[in-house]
Amino acid sequence: MLQQLGNGLSDFWLGASAAGDEDVSQRVGEALDRSWHYLASRRTLGLSPMAVAEAYFDWMIHLGASPGKQLQLAEKAVRKAARLAHYAAHCALRSNGVEPCMEPLAQDKRFRGEAWQQWPFSIIYQSFLLQQQWWHVATTGIQGLGDKHEAQVTFATRQALDMVSPSNFVLTNPEVLQKTLAEGGGNLVRGYWNFIEDWERAINGQPPHGAEAFEVGRNLARSAGKVIYRNRLIELIQYAPTTDKVHPEPVLIVPAWIMKYYILDLTPENSLVKFLTDQGFTVFMVSWKNPGYEDRDLGLEEYRKLGVMAALEAVNAVIPERKVHAVGYCLGGTLLSIAAAAMARDGDERLATLSFLAAQSDFKEAGELTLFVVESQVAFLENMMREQGYLDIHQMAGAFQMLHSNDLVWSRVIHDYLMGERSPMNALMAWNADGTRMPARMHSEYLRQLFLKNDLAEGRFKVEGRAIALTDIRVPLFAVGTETDHVAPWRSVYKFHLLADTDVTFLLTNGGHNGGIVSEPGHKGRRYRIRTKRESDRFLDPETWMRDTPGHEGSWWPAWVEWLSRQSGKRVTPPGGGAADKGLAALADAPGGYVRLR
Repeated sequence: MLQQLGNGLSDFWLGASAAGDEDVSQRVGEALDRSWHYLASRRTLGLSPMAVAEAYFDWMIHLGASPGKQLQLAEKAVRKAARLAHYAAHCALRSNGVEPCMEPLAQDKRFRGEAWQQWPFSIIYQSFLLQQQWWHVATTGIQGLGDKHEAQVTFATRQALDMVSPSNFVLTNPEVLQKTLAEGGGNLVRGYWNFIEDWERAINGQPPHGAEAFEVGRNLARSAGKVIYRNRLIELIQYAPTTDKVHPEPVLIVPAWIMKYYILDLTPENSLVKFLTDQGFTVFMVSWKNPGYEDRDLGLEEYRKLGVMAALEAVNAVIPERKVHAVGYCLGGTLLSIAAAAMARDGDERLATLSFLAAQSDFKEAGELTLFVVESQVAFLENMMREQGYLDIHQMAGAFQMLHSNDLVWSRVIHDYLMGERSPMNALMAWNADGTRMPARMHSEYLRQLFLKNDLAEGRFKVEGRAIALTDIRVPLFAVGTETDHVAPWRSVYKFHLLADTDVTFLLTNGGHNGGIVSEPGHKGRRYRIRTKRESDRFLDPETWMRDTPGHEGSWWPAWVEWLSRQSGKRVTPPGGGAADKGLAALADAPGGYVRLR
């Protein structure tokens, strides 16, 4: 830690002799601030305590100035105590059939077991739910409290309550108690060693338990292909055809660099890449390099040029005089929309269609991730990234886990450490553990220009010094949203209807940000809705769209391929691999080398 503080002061000593006293003082102060924020970030997983404190101070000040709200809270506390006492009295008289004070939310699975309905645990969990409801009332509906701070306080308070849920402790969780008595404490011994193993793996930078059973190129990312192009930021993979004839227009997929690309090529059974090649498409995939300290100055413009545009040029070299179906997933879709808008502005007509999978271009309503994307938080992150050169995967994972703390954190604590069990690792879990980093400059630009200022949606984002507008895009557009996505909420993805002056086909499928996209045919329980809005059609708001659009059972992949096929020409002989005469000879077998960098 002291070494990091010393490193932060190095900016001061360099050239200090040539600066005046005032400049020296300023530089010392800035270096100290950056180093202090960096050290603090190591303890808070990159979350700014100042941003949280600011929201809570605002809440307390407005609550303190609202005597009516205080009376309401006092009255609710008395009423809830009376309800609980009434419930406890009935439970004492009869053990079954007592109507609970309140039911858990539909997504709350903590108290569904039969053991929770028995005294005294029924009273314990009912008391917790009543307190949870009281705190929700206490943090909402206060006059003068801004929406942003209200949402921040509500979210943070919910996280604190989830931490002290009775399900998280041995003595107040009847299911854990039953297992402990049945095994003589053996579950707790196993849980202790599970915790030690996870802790050792975490501090040593090793993947979680069970991930070693999965290996890229062996049982993950197995689709046959060749790396035909490489620069300092990407490898471009061309996949081998699996049909005698293919559509003449190739498909170029731009995944997010916050994740490894093989989420779209997990296993042969649920590979989107394989599905596309089996349907007669020539597929190219961008595989991003996992950046290090030396890549700290790479920005969004470098990602556009070295990523999307370099890949597009390589595809055009392999398959000349053919337009390209461009596909962007998550953050890769955001970057693709920037590149497509710049191309449209400049009269570049190399794209045949655009498909956006769980991708946003308007960040005004980008879900709970935006709660703490405020100036205080962004400045805190920038100071942290300045020291290490990137945002680490563990710091990003903390923020994502907070969005589903019950499912991703506390349920695992109960299952692995209190019950002493291990869940079998699957391909999606192994991929999720194989994270990447975000370069400091790029992530700063992403947060400031897209999240804070919403420049892309509002026409202020500049490419090569000139503003771009998504309304310039004229090619057919296909957008996929997922119903329970907390990273790219479907209503935010739906805004492509407002941003692009072209035909927009919007598809909404069930599932989350990753599970909803990896939705192969035969996947049980899958369903979707789809509707096309022509350029001349009137706008439908999301709720009306949801109400009036019929649902379909099954995977959405065939519907998308059908749409792509309608935008494609008559099938032809598959192209050769690469273009050696143009400097695009095969460099390596798929999945390549960048995907293996940790």
